[in-house]
Amino acid sequence: MTEAPVLDVKDMVVSNQSFGPNEIKQICKTISEDYSQLGVLRDAVGELAQVTERSPAQAVRLGVSQYLVGKFSEARETLSHADGGALALYYLAKTNFQLDHYEEALKFFDSAKMAGYDADQCQIASAEVLRYLSRLQDAMDILDNIFGPAEQTAEYNYQRGATVAVRDGHFDEVLRLYNRALQYDDHHPGALFGLASENDRKGNDEEALMLYERAASCFPAHIGTLINLGIIYEDRNDFSKAQACYKRVLDVFPDHPRARLYMKDASASGNVHFDEDAARQTERLSQLLSISVNDFELSVRSRNCLQKMGVETLGDLVRTSEQQLLSSKNFGETSLVEIREMLSSKGLSLGQLADQQREPDPPLDTSGMTPDQQAVLDRPISDLNLSVRARKCMVRLGINTISELIRKTGDDLLESKNFGVTSLNEVREKLEGMELKLRGD
Repeated sequence: MTEAPVLDVKDMVVSNQSFGPNEIKQICKTISEDYSQLGVLRDAVGELAQVTERSPAQAVRLGVSQYLVGKFSEARETLSHADGGALALYYLAKTNFQLDHYEEALKFFDSAKMAGYDADQCQIASAEVLRYLSRLQDAMDILDNIFGPAEQTAEYNYQRGATVAVRDGHFDEVLRLYNRALQYDDHHPGALFGLASENDRKGNDEEALMLYERAASCFPAHIGTLINLGIIYEDRNDFSKAQACYKRVLDVFPDHPRARLYMKDASASGNVHFDEDAARQTERLSQLLSISVNDFELSVRSRNCLQKMGVETLGDLVRTSEQQLLSSKNFGETSLVEIREMLSSKGLSLGQLADQQREPDPPLDTSGMTPDQQAVLDRPISDLNLSVRARKCMVRLGINTISELIRKTGDDLLESKNFGVTSLNEVREKLEGMELKLRGD
């Protein structure tokens, strides 16, 4: 059995051979299998761009290729002066979408359909644009009116799943649609990203990592995939892989604010000597200190005394001295021995971290809040739909509800690993949407 010939990416772009949807898919597949071929495509774009008197067909090839390598502004300019055919109009729509010109994108998808481009593909792409415009019902109406073979495609099922995720949040249906998309194309970058995000949100870290890595191997990769995968690599202290993810974003979007900031953070962290054993010990200690005292079989007297003192975790105990416990009403030597034995079983001792005793967050004053504001205080942090990085920092800080979050100051949040100004601004923006603020804002 002979192997299929390797596609000559450069020849496909600069020669006069046919160039349409199938050839574009072949180019993307080739780069997905060998990422070094992206450099070949860039070279081909540069060579064709030097041609001063391009034919309309060459202009289409150049414009589409500029789109593939992320030169969206140049692609829009090139395609605007191409042959005006269906392929040019379709990629002019996709280029405007990438540049956040959503209304223009809708107009050109409609024009591409009228010019003869696959009508269902244009409709599915329009539904995605409408989703970004928050016109969710309009997007779903389009998808509901697509029948036949288009329903059996990865892109249709992905777009439907993404719309359901935003509009209804029905987790089971979203997973079903994403998995169906992967049955039709197991390398669909959107479906892989969607599945990875849902697993990430549910705390299925290993499954999320595997899916993000699969999605990152696709070309073009979803920007969210590369950002989120970079963050996961940072959390695992694999800074070189994190930098590689952010670089791929910056190769396409040189001024992408989050990618630039995260690249700077990852580069700085990667240059710091990392003591793996010390990190493991710190992580183990952190896990121990978060264990609730209610997980142990204590006497009723000891349990009641600890509750009155506001001691909830082993961390609270090791920041408390024996004198402080004994000064509590009804707490005697018997209870003290019981507490000592409990801590000793975990390799801890009373007062071990007394010098790190933390001031409790101040009580929340709800007197100036409206009923609507008070109604959201007990809602979980997940309701804010934060980015992966911000969400992981909430976990590290032990923040589970919106009420706990707004007791924190901006400086409190910035003390958390990997939580920077970008994440802080994101949290503030989400709270502002609920007419709430962090303490001190």
